[in-house]
Amino acid sequence: MKVVIPSQLRGYTGGAKEVEAAGATLAEALADLDRQFPGFRFRVIDEQDRVRQHILIFVGGERCEDVRDKIPEGAEVFIAGALSGG
Repeated sequence: MKVVIPSQLRGYTGGAKEVEAAGATLAEALADLDRQFPGFRFRVIDEQDRVRQHILIFVGGERCEDVRDKIPEGAEVFIAGALSGG
C-alpha cells in the first residue's frame, strides 16, 4: 500500500513523500515501515500502542485511531502532523 509521509517525518524516510508498506492492519503496516525506516513507528505510536497526540492517520480517507484496524485492499494510508497552538 502507499503511505503518504508528513514533512516532519521525512527525515526517517530519506526525504520520501510516499513509501510502500505491507500489512493487513495499521500495526502491521507501521511495523513494516519501522523495519524499512528504523525509529519511524516510535514517532507515530506511543508506548501504549496509541497514535500519538499530534499525529493523525487516515486509512482510505477515514481517520484511524486504533492500530488494530484493518487496512482495506487498495487503501492508501495518509499520516499527518496535527497542528496546535494559539
